[in-house]
Amino acid sequence: MTHVIVVGAGNAALCAALSAREHGAEVTVLEKAPEGERGGNTYFTGGGFRFPYGGIEDIRRIIPDLSAAEIERVDVGSYSAAQFRDDLARVTDGLIDDGMASALVRESAPTMEWLHGQGVKFALMTGRQANEVGGKLVFYGGLTVEAVGAGKGLSDQEFEAVERSGCRVRYGSKVVNLLRDGRRIGGVELWTDDDVEELEADAVVLAAGGFEANIEMRTRYLGPGWDMARVRGSRFNTGDAIQAAIDAGAQPFGNWSGAHAVAWDLNAPPTGNRIVADLYQKHSYPYGLIVNIDGQRFVDEGADIRNYTYAKYGREILEQPQRVAFQLFDQRTVGLLRDEYRVRQATMAQADTIEELAESLGIDSELLAETIDEYNAGIRWDEIEGFNPSMLDGVSTDDSVWPPKSNWALPFDSPPYLGYAVTCGITFTFGGLKIDPRSGQVLDTEERPMAGLYAAGELVGGLFYNNYAGGSGLMAGSVFGRIAGRSAAGDDR
Repeated sequence: MTHVIVVGAGNAALCAALSAREHGAEVTVLEKAPEGERGGNTYFTGGGFRFPYGGIEDIRRIIPDLSAAEIERVDVGSYSAAQFRDDLARVTDGLIDDGMASALVRESAPTMEWLHGQGVKFALMTGRQANEVGGKLVFYGGLTVEAVGAGKGLSDQEFEAVERSGCRVRYGSKVVNLLRDGRRIGGVELWTDDDVEELEADAVVLAAGGFEANIEMRTRYLGPGWDMARVRGSRFNTGDAIQAAIDAGAQPFGNWSGAHAVAWDLNAPPTGNRIVADLYQKHSYPYGLIVNIDGQRFVDEGADIRNYTYAKYGREILEQPQRVAFQLFDQRTVGLLRDEYRVRQATMAQADTIEELAESLGIDSELLAETIDEYNAGIRWDEIEGFNPSMLDGVSTDDSVWPPKSNWALPFDSPPYLGYAVTCGITFTFGGLKIDPRSGQVLDTEERPMAGLYAAGELVGGLFYNNYAGGSGLMAGSVFGRIAGRSAAGDDR
């Protein structure tokens, strides 16, 4: 029987383990974290998956227990494979690797059905991806489905599936080196709390995340200031597996100076909190204004649907004075705020005047008042009746406002006003290893497949450049994890 080692224990790794086991392999999963901190970045996600679907009947393939009342209440629309492919190309400025994008789009819907078959339960993302319009919950931005229980629920369900399948999971096992048998990768060297071991295998799947929790690598590759970013997720994603593969001859690939980074609560801890998880994020900014500590706007809050801007605006916040920004809302849109704005850990203030709000948050009050006045003076009053939070509504500011607000530009004039203090939270890094998307096999620096070595998840490069489409990270992890596990299971010496 083929023995496959899977390095990591997030979504991509566990999908690889399930796939390898399904295809007859003996599987050992090596998790760097102790059991109480298992699950990698998956645990800290919202659990959303992006995939093409034609309508509610396609959604019912993975959520078969939707009631007639639930179906009547929602409008999921449709999201074609062409739209998915176009979104991936658009948000990455056309830089996405064509083979990676094609495999992701082609395999995403079948992989969702496969996950459902493995026992993962899904639900509609009504709380985060739908707004009430005309008496129905209308979904927007091509993202409709989440794992039950969000990231924690996804992680727990996948671990249960892995354990049912008979895979072995070892915790506290840090892989530091790959073993060679000639030109073939034949196992791993790992560190435990009190020993160094060599573990042989017929194939190795690397799926241990990016290097976002490694301050030195983050600063070296992303640039100055990134040492000060907060880490949204696992403290164990320090790039060990990436470095081991490169040392063995693997080809670095993708956007090594790029990362998924979002607006994250100013007082969040340095790395992920497993109780609060992803609720430190603040993603309703398209319906408000974002200013820095000097009271100045610096991005177009309404440039696009939130799913296509949130992963790049963290970088913009990092570049502001003191690495801080403030999301401001008035009573016109406060009802649209997502659940994360209501957690007790939110760093926020409320006031009846702009000046009082500024003073409570530490913003320059005079400059903020000027910014708000200039913004309100540029509102196109004849357009605001067309406001629709579930689409690009074209309700915009006029040419006197810079940066413009291209959609959802309502007047900011209805107290009490709310403000939320945020900083940059890094989710994962975009640079990694080059793989053959058809097999998941790692390629060396001469583009040759590395025998016995496969990869999936955040440590694979080529998918994301500068930006990201919400829900495509978990989907890519599952797709390429499934491909890599299947290929590794068939890789007999």
